[in-house]
Amino acid sequence: MDTLSLLADGIWVALQPGNLLFAGIGVLLGTLVGILPGISPSLTVALLLPVTFKLDPTGSIIMFAGIYFGSMYGSSTTAILINTPGEAASIATAIEGHKMALGGRAGPALATAAIGSFVAGSIATAGLALLAPLIVDLAVQFGPWDYLALMMVAFVTVSATFGSSVLRGLTSLTLGLFLGLVGIDKLTGQARLTFEVPTLMDGISITTLAVGLFAMGEALHVASRFTGIAEKVERVSGSLWMSVNDWKASWKPWLRGTLLGFPIGALPAGGAEVPTLLSYTLERKLTNNPQQFGKGAIEGVAGPEAANNASATGTLVPLLALGLPTSATAAMMLAGFQQYGLVPGPLLFATNPEMVWGLIASFLVGNLMLLVLNLPLVGLWVKLLAIPQAWLYAGILVFAAMGTLAANPSTMELTMLVVFGLAGYLMRCWDYPVAPMIVGLILGPMAESQFRRALQVSLGDYWVFFKHPVSATLLAIAAIALLAPLLFKGLRRFRGGDE
Repeated sequence: MDTLSLLADGIWVALQPGNLLFAGIGVLLGTLVGILPGISPSLTVALLLPVTFKLDPTGSIIMFAGIYFGSMYGSSTTAILINTPGEAASIATAIEGHKMALGGRAGPALATAAIGSFVAGSIATAGLALLAPLIVDLAVQFGPWDYLALMMVAFVTVSATFGSSVLRGLTSLTLGLFLGLVGIDKLTGQARLTFEVPTLMDGISITTLAVGLFAMGEALHVASRFTGIAEKVERVSGSLWMSVNDWKASWKPWLRGTLLGFPIGALPAGGAEVPTLLSYTLERKLTNNPQQFGKGAIEGVAGPEAANNASATGTLVPLLALGLPTSATAAMMLAGFQQYGLVPGPLLFATNPEMVWGLIASFLVGNLMLLVLNLPLVGLWVKLLAIPQAWLYAGILVFAAMGTLAANPSTMELTMLVVFGLAGYLMRCWDYPVAPMIVGLILGPMAESQFRRALQVSLGDYWVFFKHPVSATLLAIAAIALLAPLLFKGLRRFRGGDE
């Protein structure tokens, strides 16, 4: 009953005119971002961090969440119309969605994607509202040793989830942890790694690092691979609405996709790619018309899109309840919380309940906005695909520099922005993930603080991390998550050598 009353209070917060405006801006920006190929939601949130640092925290976080959900829908538009998924999670949608567009059924494909996203988002939001408080009740009993162990799980899973190898993910994370050491030591008051530069006394700005790695790095990387060849956009012909048969074929995949996407997204090593592909495979096996798959089966669009949106909501369970980001956009949202001096986790539910529950309730509002706004505006979104990429990324570079200078007006800050931008470009060229670096900078100082607190309580006894069952279990999970990929890789090589 408490959850329902808190959610009702959250709906009241979400329906305030200012927050409705932020939600509307977020879903529109998110849809635009998802539609424009090559621009990710994490890049957009990174760009907006420096220009929102003086705005209302609740409204800004609601806007960031709207960008996240809007991009999930927008990426399906490009997947269907030009066979170019805006996000990796829309790859499964492109398989059948583009075939439907080629067959003159782009309208029903876009409609089932929009409605499936709304259904999945609404159900997953209810799951988030029920599940997050249970995790919070468990987490409030944690000691500093338990928190450190939990962050070790976060470090390992983030390193394993992002990028093509665990080693590259750990390398990126280590760079972030190193940057987290820069500045004044909160315990001793000593300056660390500042090289007598006054600007570095306050540490490396999360906003500057995020904008440099995501916005500038991505813009430079896309510019280096620009070919000048425009994508062919399929026309949206015929009715935008779905027939009775389309509804019959779609409603079960929507529910199955939601049941797959939400729990996998809520896992620390989750993500949207796995449930969307699982959903596509499942629908292909359960369909009554297997011959239609590969030629434009609407079930192959409905299921993956529902799984995609449900997974996006699921990633917010560990983010809000434990402060653990499991996607690049979640890492950017974590940076957004940090920008306002807020730390997602159990204490946030106690100290800022209005903001947390207003954010959760805004997911329902945002999903409804997506449904109402996006289908009538399909023609506009299609026209936006004609924007030259050269103009787009030049604008991103200018906006990134201006936003960073507005937040931190100094030559040193601009220099760091350029250095981080070049680092982000090189990391993409060499296939190193950038999200673990952000996570390392955000969670590194927190992990150091909890480590010191644990040793102070235990009088310097390092076994304190293994004496408590929760911390010992979490450290074991972290060790398994770190070693399992290496063991499986070695086993595959061993078997390959035998053959």
